[in-house]
Amino acid sequence: MLEVNDFNAIRISLASPEQIRGWSYGEVTKPETINYRTLKPEKDGLFCERIFGPTKDWECYCGKYKRVRFKGIVCDKCGVEVARSKVRRERMGHIELASPVSHIWYFKGTPSRIGLLLDLSPRNLERILYFALYVVTNVDDEARQRELMRLDEETAALAQDMDGKVVERINSLRVQRDNATRDVDTRSQSSRQEIEERREQDLEAAREAESDTLATLREAMGTVTEDDIIFAPTDHVIVKQGDAVNSKHLDILERVAETARNAIAEQARREADEAQSESKRESDRLGIEYQGQIDSAQTNLEKERTETRQRIDQLRRDLEGLKKMDLLQENRYRELKDNFSDVFRAGMGAEAVRELIADINLEKLSNDLRQEISSSVGQRRKKATKRLKVVEAFRKSNTSPEWMILTVLPVLPPDLRPMVQLDGGRFATSDLNDLYRRVINRNNRLKRLLELGAPEIIIRNEKRMLQEACDALIDNGRRGRAVAGSGNHKLKSLSDMLKGKQGRFRQNLLGKRVDYSGRSVIVVGPELKLHQCGLPKRMALELFKPFVMRKLVEQNFAHNIKSAKRFVERVKPEVWDVLEEVIKDHPVLLNRAPTLHRLGIQAFEAVLVEGSAIQLHPLVCSAFNADFDGDQMAVHVPLSDKAQDEARQFMMSTRNLLSPASGEPSIGASQDMVLGCFYLTQERPEKKGAGRVFTDSTEALLAYQHGIIELQARIKVRLGVIDVYDEPPPEKLTLHSTGKPVETTVGRIIFNEALPERIRYKNYAMKKENLKQIIAECFKEYGRAKTTELADEIKRLGFFYATKAGTTIAISDVRVPTGKQEELDKADAKIFELEEQYRDGLITDNEKYQQTVDAWNEATDNVTKMVEATLDPFGSIYTIAKSGATKAKFQQIRQLSGMRGLMASPSGKIIAIPIRGNFREGLSVLEYFISSHGARKGLADTALRTAESGYLTRRLIDVAQDVIVTEEDCGITDGLLITDADSRDMGLDGMRSRLIGRVLAEAIPNFDQIEVGDELTDEIVDEIVNAGITAVRVRSVFACLAPRGICRKCYGRDLAANALVRIGAATGIVAAQSIGEPGTQLTMRTFHTGGIAGAQGDITQGLPRVEELFEARVPKDKAEIAEIDGVVEIIKDEGTNVRT
Repeated sequence: MLEVNDFNAIRISLASPEQIRGWSYGEVTKPETINYRTLKPEKDGLFCERIFGPTKDWECYCGKYKRVRFKGIVCDKCGVEVARSKVRRERMGHIELASPVSHIWYFKGTPSRIGLLLDLSPRNLERILYFALYVVTNVDDEARQRELMRLDEETAALAQDMDGKVVERINSLRVQRDNATRDVDTRSQSSRQEIEERREQDLEAAREAESDTLATLREAMGTVTEDDIIFAPTDHVIVKQGDAVNSKHLDILERVAETARNAIAEQARREADEAQSESKRESDRLGIEYQGQIDSAQTNLEKERTETRQRIDQLRRDLEGLKKMDLLQENRYRELKDNFSDVFRAGMGAEAVRELIADINLEKLSNDLRQEISSSVGQRRKKATKRLKVVEAFRKSNTSPEWMILTVLPVLPPDLRPMVQLDGGRFATSDLNDLYRRVINRNNRLKRLLELGAPEIIIRNEKRMLQEACDALIDNGRRGRAVAGSGNHKLKSLSDMLKGKQGRFRQNLLGKRVDYSGRSVIVVGPELKLHQCGLPKRMALELFKPFVMRKLVEQNFAHNIKSAKRFVERVKPEVWDVLEEVIKDHPVLLNRAPTLHRLGIQAFEAVLVEGSAIQLHPLVCSAFNADFDGDQMAVHVPLSDKAQDEARQFMMSTRNLLSPASGEPSIGASQDMVLGCFYLTQERPEKKGAGRVFTDSTEALLAYQHGIIELQARIKVRLGVIDVYDEPPPEKLTLHSTGKPVETTVGRIIFNEALPERIRYKNYAMKKENLKQIIAECFKEYGRAKTTELADEIKRLGFFYATKAGTTIAISDVRVPTGKQEELDKADAKIFELEEQYRDGLITDNEKYQQTVDAWNEATDNVTKMVEATLDPFGSIYTIAKSGATKAKFQQIRQLSGMRGLMASPSGKIIAIPIRGNFREGLSVLEYFISSHGARKGLADTALRTAESGYLTRRLIDVAQDVIVTEEDCGITDGLLITDADSRDMGLDGMRSRLIGRVLAEAIPNFDQIEVGDELTDEIVDEIVNAGITAVRVRSVFACLAPRGICRKCYGRDLAANALVRIGAATGIVAAQSIGEPGTQLTMRTFHTGGIAGAQGDITQGLPRVEELFEARVPKDKAEIAEIDGVVEIIKDEGTNVRT
């Protein structure tokens, strides 16, 4: 195994199956963990002692070998090596997989490494791996050629066979036709014969009837007949009854007989003609019928021939088009497999993907991709670049890409996935054991099914399940639904153990708990100096225990360390004196989480205090972003001399007066301190002693102390030769007093006496930003030490006069303006008018909404003005709001006594129903519900976006951590051109703020007050601006030529030190923290405005916008399709063009 304490560098790479087997001490084949009766590990299971080592030090499983003298012996009975039980933290096992599985990181990651390597889309790759799609893994070109030749031969044979069959069929049909025609002729002949015979018989009958009738007539010649004499064939009466027979009747008989014979002949002829035409019709019908069958046979032949040709052409195309990496659906695969089983191989699952990866020649692929990059453009080039990156990574690391498909699965040492018995006999186990058990169960079942020769579909399903089990083990929930345990909680996989805040890296490796540290609640320590913090006695004793013990021995209170320890534990009185001595020159570090920038950890000198809370100087609260509503802070003790020196030189609160991000003071007076200073320097009319004149400030102070004048009364005082400022910066000097009386107040005299001489005389009320400006001015004029003193003095004055002022808020201070109802009525009338216009169709719904919102905003603004006018300008509320002591502005006062106004819905859209009430009068139920949107959204956003901001900071740190100042000057003459016009486009007042602290890169024409390579100080920059110069080229880190890091000249001024940056400064980290720290404030922006419409824009604009800028992403806002409303009509041309 690797010796963990002796290495210079670590490289993480893919493990080969051989390596995994090399790490392993045995194969885990059973899913069992421990025996429920004996509570000992099961053999070949997940906790097997034979594989992972003994559970008890120097004792084998069966107990045959005990004690350290048998070290290294493998028990012949149970197979367990006698060793320390801690080997169970490092010995690994393995599982031989029945079927390869893909590693989910490499196929599901972004980008998908396997997908890039094989040029497959992640979706298709997933379908292959999870047995929903076949992929062609191999095509045998020789077999393809043989198959193509076979197809050609088959085509020719089929054509010949078809031709023969059709000729045979046509000949057969012709024979049938001839036979049928002969039959018809024969039938016609016999029919004619019959007709002829019938005619002869009829004629014979007629002749016989004639002769009989003639004989009868001759016999009866001359006599009268008793009956009619009839000619029988035609029933014609020859002689009527009662007539005498004579010769005339013989003529009649002859005529009748002739007629009868003619009729018979005619009838026979007609029948003969009819038979003949029937025979002809039958012959024609047969001819047509058989000709149709012959034609049909020929057509069918042609059709069959075409179909066969098409089928064979399709097969040919399929065969010729078949290539490696083709994706096939199930039915298509079956069809091709039936036809060309020898030509290609296709598969699905990780096995097929592994085969494809194994066939890749990385050298060739690398050359091909380089060729493609040089010859293609756009999306193809982008894709080829991404693929080349992956290919090169594999080539350079000498790693085989097929190792991304696992055939052997490593098993984590059992003590890293423990199983512990709870009270009551139940067991608590790591989730990994459940995930491993699923893998082993499915693997064993798949092995058994393969041995049994189960149907393909069952085996495929089992392989898919094994793949899913391995996915869940490596990264549960990455694909599909996460595997859940009892209580429906998501099982923690190997990836979950590493990633995130609670993962191995951030929780255990980067975030170790340390000795000599403690934490407690913080309270304000108003009497502390800026460099001090109050440390609870008991905590300090525990933290400085080793130092106290050494001092006790040195001072002979104890003879040795052991007795000194007892001395301390019994807390003898002498201990406190020694502790005082120890902590005197020993700084401690205070840290408040989250540590968003370097001012989140600062060093202080500890002062012992009673109680259990840490006391914090109120001025450093803004740097720590701390308040006293229950915040906790951690204390750390720097142990070595070097650490203590570093804490004193770099981390002391007095050495971090300016923010590294902006150069503004990081120590900021706030709350009571500001209120006290504002009260002190405020001027109120008609106060006792107003209008009096004093010879000097001492006399004025004496008068105040004797109650002759009040603190805020306007008086005239001769101040001597001094600069007087009646307005805060950036206003210029009001007057240069040469001994004339100046209108001021006693409070302002007291305040100015606390200021160093060069930054007096401030003759205006001190608001929060004015105090900040004074501290910045003092730092610039006097440096660190004097500024520290001034800050403490401002703190003292602030607290003292805030106490003296007794400023407080009563409900009577919150006055509802009298004109409010009138303003609301006016707005209601306007809304009613808008409704009317909307109903009449004069305005659209959107216009009505917009104008309604405008009307209510106007009403809210008017009410706010009324509130401001109603407020007592010297009342408590006005004083607090105006001084800037709190975050409260008139917007908040408006909500107290005016009207809350319009609210935003969770989507950010303004709800057109205003909240008419205020907190003084109370809200209706509807108003309460409408206003709850903003509050809830504020809280939800705070929770969600704080994490987002932290992640952005970590990414910024990651890219910027190597930017360190490494040398004095890289010697570059180029740089960044800063112009006045660009600066104004950025929203600045000019280029002044961008020039201060930079180093000049190029000489400025007609300006010789500064040389190239010098720092642009505030004074020089003012001269440049006053000279009307609009463009200056300065040194920039973007152009720095330093081989590693950057140089001092290109970076310029370190804002925290207000001097040129020192070599070794971690400027990249400072930059990342300077962007990340306000990011978290940005996340909380909605929280402070309480979700009121028209206030700060929602933070969905804030943080995601910052992220877009850094990621160089195109903003994904809703695009405007058309600037006007209307209906789009689509007109299609004759071609494919569409016009709108």
